[in-house]
Amino acid sequence: MLHSLAIISTLFGISSLAAAGSMAFFRNTGSSCPTHYTEWAGTPHAPFSAGPLRIPTMRPPPECRSFTSAAVEKELSRISAQITDPDIRQLFINIMPNTLDTAIAWHYAGGTKDKLDYPYTFVITGDINAQWTRDSTNQLLPLLPYAAADASLNTLIAGLVNMQAEQIAAYPFANAYKPPARSGLVPGENGWAKGDTVHPPFDLRTVFEAKFEIDSLAAFFKLSTAFWRQQQQQDADSLLDMGVWRRAVTIAVELLVQLQAPTFDSEQRLTDATVRFVRTANTPTESSFGGGRGNPIRRTGMVRTLFRPSDDSVIFPFLVPANAMLAVELRALADILDKTGDTTIASRSRRLAEDITHGIYEFGTAEHPKYGHVFAYEVDGYGSRLLMDDANVPSLLALPYLGFVNATDPIYQNTRRMLLSPDNPWYFSNGTSGLLNGIGSPHTGFRKVWPMSVAIQALTSNDQQEIVEAVRVLAASTAGLGLMHESVDIDSANGNSFTRPWFAWCNGVVSELITRVVSEYPGLL
Repeated sequence: MLHSLAIISTLFGISSLAAAGSMAFFRNTGSSCPTHYTEWAGTPHAPFSAGPLRIPTMRPPPECRSFTSAAVEKELSRISAQITDPDIRQLFINIMPNTLDTAIAWHYAGGTKDKLDYPYTFVITGDINAQWTRDSTNQLLPLLPYAAADASLNTLIAGLVNMQAEQIAAYPFANAYKPPARSGLVPGENGWAKGDTVHPPFDLRTVFEAKFEIDSLAAFFKLSTAFWRQQQQQDADSLLDMGVWRRAVTIAVELLVQLQAPTFDSEQRLTDATVRFVRTANTPTESSFGGGRGNPIRRTGMVRTLFRPSDDSVIFPFLVPANAMLAVELRALADILDKTGDTTIASRSRRLAEDITHGIYEFGTAEHPKYGHVFAYEVDGYGSRLLMDDANVPSLLALPYLGFVNATDPIYQNTRRMLLSPDNPWYFSNGTSGLLNGIGSPHTGFRKVWPMSVAIQALTSNDQQEIVEAVRVLAASTAGLGLMHESVDIDSANGNSFTRPWFAWCNGVVSELITRVVSEYPGLL
């Protein structure tokens, strides 16, 4: 296991977000370790699977891995032994431990309980050298069930909860952060961020990007409550810095309440803008409307945001799937806060969740001429509705995965049929079965499907044929590299045209899908 303060000596030596593709291996103890995992991820390595896809072996050598968990290795062996398809089996072996293998940039396991020395973990998203709150939650959360059998893994995840709490307590408006100074890591530079005009202002020494996205706060709540539920309270208190965590939770909840406010008061005067973001860029999705405030809204009970989970700006500030995720996680948070004795903020969280849920059903739905009553993607409270979906989670397609509705919910089923059709402007298909068809994102442009959306489609389905077909097309979409990518051009053969060779979040989601299939449908793969 890796428990040292400085696992890496050279990191984050980049000048812009676009150039963030050079990441050193994290335990470079010998010549067997390549310089950069992005280089490793771009070259297929032997041995290859015996199936027609010839999936390569893409795990780095053991001595080069950034963290190793005996429990995860045991589970990896157990699950892979139940997969008879050699290509899918090798894909699963590559992607299930990918975050542990490659993305634990820094981990401090803490000291003794008497010193109140807590663990901290800094998790990068892959080929971008920063910690996104949303991504890091989704990268480690699928591994939480195995932490009960591995104290070091449990400490690693507790370290991420502490790291997120520290970051949010200091500045809750960011989507991505730099490593703390005490890590000894060399922080990277986001070339865009230096020119951004943001309110409240941020510290370039600690914040990588200050795009405000409400799902980032929801992701913090989700990881915190999931971790807390798995522990006995005494164990949680010994691993988590509850003082900092309470402060982060309180700051986040109070901020979300403020962001329910309309753009104009009853006399049509501008209300206080809690957050603003302006960036000079040639891509309109990189900045916010209205001088950074976002487009006008009326009070609905929902919480406004400036950016989507894709890091693209919203058109209408009430992003329905992000609000749905918030409602679910605020209720879970309130239950934990009741147990910790923080009843005032628990009550505030529960009331906010109720406001949001009511707002979604009153303002966040629409009557579609073809599909009937559906959820909208974004609304403004004035009656404007955007009917689409984006591959990034939280998405409308993911509503059952998020826990907001049951997959059989009639409104969701209507919405799902709309989203998985050309009536969703960001759904792409080349008309060929067996190839990648699914939802993309304005973030990557036209006719580029995100494998994550295909995985979410399967994770929200009970149709065995749909599920197994999704797994098979995902395995065939890796351009022969055996790892999941951010997006794939559906007009390219074998997924050879793609973005981001090292995208740990998607690796985690697809491994979560395969794990579910093996568990619920033995023998299907």
